[in-house]
Formats: sequence, structure tokens, C-alpha cells
Amino acid sequence: MTKLKGADGLPLNSILAGDCIEVMNSLPEGSVDLIFADPPYNLQLKGELHRPDNSKVDACDDHWDQFNSFAAYDRFTQDWLKAARRLLKPDGAIWVIGSYHNIFRVGSALQNEGYWILNDVVWRKSNPMPNFRGKRFTNAHETMIWASKSEGAKYTFNYEALKALNEGIQMRSDWVLPICNGGERIKDANGDKAHPTQKPHSLLHRVLVGSTNPGDVVLDPFFGTGTTGAVAKMLGRDFVGIEREAAYREVAEKRIADIRPFDSSALQVSQSKRAAPRVPFGTLVERGMLRPGEELWSMNGRHKAKVRADGTLIGDDIKGSIHQVGAHLENAPSCNGWTYWCFKREGKVVPIDILRQQIRAEME
Repeated sequence: MTKLKGADGLPLNSILAGDCIEVMNSLPEGSVDLIFADPPYNLQLKGELHRPDNSKVDACDDHWDQFNSFAAYDRFTQDWLKAARRLLKPDGAIWVIGSYHNIFRVGSALQNEGYWILNDVVWRKSNPMPNFRGKRFTNAHETMIWASKSEGAKYTFNYEALKALNEGIQMRSDWVLPICNGGERIKDANGDKAHPTQKPHSLLHRVLVGSTNPGDVVLDPFFGTGTTGAVAKMLGRDFVGIEREAAYREVAEKRIADIRPFDSSALQVSQSKRAAPRVPFGTLVERGMLRPGEELWSMNGRHKAKVRADGTLIGDDIKGSIHQVGAHLENAPSCNGWTYWCFKREGKVVPIDILRQQIRAEME
């Protein structure tokens, strides 16, 4: 796989072999925008699990998921979280996914290491594996913790993009997505699962669209078969994966090599109006898009005012900004002048915000 060096010497778009703690401690400090971590769950499985027809369940019983005690798991968690936090930029963030076996211990360790928890997100599986023993509830969800590097730190949150993904409704903290199965599930040469806990593409897509921007660096210290890297490449993000198991690295490298990134125009996502470039109303006057002396009309048609050369408006008994004049005329505490005022062209009423959007398009 092609390895590119970032400005700080970070080996971009590569899968690094070795223990995640040792590898992370060898990487440049403050070089990563986001970390997505799917650590061992420490499932504490006792014996084999069988279905009602006595067929064996292919559960996660690999050596990398086994720890001698809770204390040993806690030490491991503390060490990798400390190493991960060193790598994050000041405005970086981390996502950690887990089950009831480990996520509460991870949450406590996150806070002890200085991270600031932003949300816990429940991934509710639309097609969970049944509870074959019938002695407990079906485990139909996993929990993700999203945290910034420290309290008060800035972090990326593409609110409007997630809202657009959710048909214009604010994205909630419970995500209903299917588990990885069917054609998405990667198989080995024997036709078995290449990895017992492969995460679905849809989960990483939502995480990366919501909390990164194109060109950001995403680190996954438990890379597995490379879902994080595959989605990052597709979405125009750089990635660094760490994986100690050679078999998983081989699968991940082949998988990611076959991924084509989206073109740059497809990577743009919806932004909040606050995030868009600021355009003073006077710019419209300076550029001749509106002329001094030209009349503006309120959207309700009840009021009008004239444009002045300095980008202010004057009405019958008021002068000031587009916002001040609109608020005064409506006897309101405030007014968004961009959505309140319009002008007339060829008999048609046109919102002044159309002109602002034209300028923003040029700026971007």
C-alpha cells in the first residue's frame, strides 16, 4: 500500500504492524484529527456457544480478546487511551465502541485520562444475533462514546450534514443500522469470517461524515480488516491503521487497495449557516448588485426602505443595518435582515439572501 508522509512525518494511508501502544508512542505528537477505536471487548466467554440445533456459534473467542483479570484489562485500556490522547490535535476527538462487557470501564478510563465525553451513541442493530441460551435479553446494541481531547476543546461536528443524512431531522444518539453480513462480510480462503467483529460500512460512514472533514487524518489503533481505512479513503480522509495480526493486515490491505475515493465535489457536505463565510451587506452595494437609492421591501410587503451608499438602510423614521431597520419596523427585539428584505427585478420579488449566496459560492 502507498505510504505518504504528512507534514509532521505521519505515515499516511498505511497499516502499521505491531502493538498499538508501542506504535502510537512512536508516532508524532498532536498529529491526528480523529481516532476511531474498536478495542477488545474482554467478552469473558466460558465454553462454546451453540444454537438450538446444536450448531456452534462463531463467537469472538480469539486470544486478543482475552485478559487474565479486570485489572489487567483496565491497565491495557489506560495505556492505550493515554497513548491515543498524546496523538490527538488540540481540537481532535475520539470514538470508542464497546459492549456491556467493557464500555463502562472504558468510559471511566476516558474521564480519568482527561478526555471530555460529548455523547454516548447507541448503535441499535436492526438484525442482531439472537440469545441462543434464552437466559438473557438479546444483545441488540453496542455503545459508542464520543469525546473531545479535553474540556472546552473545539471539535468537528457537521450538524447539518448529519441532519441531511436523517431526512432533515436532527440526528439522535440512537442509530439503527444493520450488523455486517451478506456481501459486506469479508471471508477468508476457507469461507469463514475473516474477522469476528467486523464493523459495518454504514457505521463508519456516519461517524466520519459527522466528525471529520476531507483531508483530516483518522487513526484506528485496532484496525482489524480495515473498515475505518476503507471508509476514510472513500470519503477523502487520510488514515493510519495499527494492527498486530498479520492475517487481518493482509485482508485490510487488499480491501483498501480496491477502494476508489469519491470525487471532490461529492465530498462536500451541508454546513450550518454560521460556518459559511461572512458577507457584509455593504459588499452587495460595493459590487453594484444593489444600488444606493434602490428600494428594498419586506417579505410580507408591509414595509420598505432605501439602500444607502455605506450599506445601511433608511426608512421613514429609522436608519441602520438591514437587521436594525427590520426589527424596528416589525417592533421586534431582533430581525434577520437577510431573510426579511427583498428587491424587485423585472416585476419579480427576489430575497437579498440570493445575492449573498452568489458571493459565498465565489468565495468557496
